[in-house]
Amino acid sequence: MQELTIYDRTFFGENVGEVQITISGEITTVREIITARVEAEVSSYNRQQVQYFRGLVQPSEGEQTQNGFRLKTRQKIDPEQHTYLALDCFLKNQYFILIDDVQAESLDQEVTLRPKTEISFLKLTPLVGG
Repeated sequence: MQELTIYDRTFFGENVGEVQITISGEITTVREIITARVEAEVSSYNRQQVQYFRGLVQPSEGEQTQNGFRLKTRQKIDPEQHTYLALDCFLKNQYFILIDDVQAESLDQEVTLRPKTEISFLKLTPLVGG
């Protein structure tokens, strides 16, 4: 088991968030990294039931705000459904993943984890009027 910190960054390298994940084994895939991240975020939210969900992708019933995604009613998020949404967003290039500063290309890409492996997620934001 390896404990990793995933960083959310802007394209200018600014750290805007982070999440701790656990991966079993030294070799994993991009799909497993995304799944572990989403499961960690959803698990934390479901335990705490805070007002805003701060995660990789917007829950289906969520509204984006400056503080995160606000659900109309506080409810548990389905981790499996949310994982499928996150994987689909990766396939649609709605965010990028950098692993030791190299862009991940596919969900099935294998990744060898080392003690200092750095994983960053860069979300794309739509342009206003675009």
